[in-house]
Amino acid sequence: MINLKEKKVIVTGGAGFLGNNVIKKLHERGCKNIFIPTIEEYDLRDLDAIKKMYSTAKASVVIHLAATVGGIGANIGSPGSFFYDNLIMGISLIEQARLSNIEKFVIIGTTCAYPKNTPVPFKEDDIWDGYPDPTNAPYGLAKKMLMVQSQAYRQQYGFNSIFLLPVNLYGPGDNFNPNTSHVVPALIKKFYDAKTSNRPEVFIWGTGKATREFLYIEDCAEGIVSATEKYDKSDPVNLGTGLETSIKDLSEMIRDLIDYTGKIVWDSSKPDGQPRRCLDVTRAKKEFGFTTKTDLKEGLKKAIDWYIAHCQKK
Repeated sequence: MINLKEKKVIVTGGAGFLGNNVIKKLHERGCKNIFIPTIEEYDLRDLDAIKKMYSTAKASVVIHLAATVGGIGANIGSPGSFFYDNLIMGISLIEQARLSNIEKFVIIGTTCAYPKNTPVPFKEDDIWDGYPDPTNAPYGLAKKMLMVQSQAYRQQYGFNSIFLLPVNLYGPGDNFNPNTSHVVPALIKKFYDAKTSNRPEVFIWGTGKATREFLYIEDCAEGIVSATEKYDKSDPVNLGTGLETSIKDLSEMIRDLIDYTGKIVWDSSKPDGQPRRCLDVTRAKKEFGFTTKTDLKEGLKKAIDWYIAHCQKK
């Protein structure tokens, strides 16, 4: 087990949605030596910037959260960027970490790496049983290659890296930009804006039949930090709740929490994405005692309250 209180930790993407919450969890452990590379000073797609970061930080642990991410529309619109940015960042960061004698490297993958028709619940051993959903395959495959690199480096160099697979994240501080946001913040914004503008209906992509699993951001951060402390194996690990929710049920729950009384119109000309998504979370509990604390309705209420307060300040 790593005592993070005594370590200097680099958190790439530490200023972002997930990063802010991981930083809080590190502080709770008494970790004071945290290095957060900003994109303005360290563009992690650039090898020289990565070398400069490792030379400056002199850290022993890396938690790699930085990523180019977005919802289905963003993935469809920029598949090349989503592939290149995530792959080049990860490959270079891991190689330079090895050369810099980093003690432990934590890679955050994505459930988009799973095959399109993976049987529910997704078990980690299912990850190679087919091609990902085409709507976000370039992103998912880029992340999955980092798992290959992690395992190969452990085998050849004894490099200690781990690979975690969180499901859809949500919560206060999320990205609510309609061009790049994921499903929960996108729906919150749609319903709240429709309510405040007195619009009679809200249009939502797909049929509503697709299912997803949603993990509250603070719970995910706890899982990541717990794994950083306690987990030292090559096998990938799911981080989630193990609970499946349809997009239709999610939409109705958010509509009711916002108290929007208009109509939901499903735009079936737009893709649903992967048909079903729900994880087997047995391994995380067994290996480092991870279980979630926040149920979906409670978490959504917190995210909605944050968004409303944020909007009112503008």
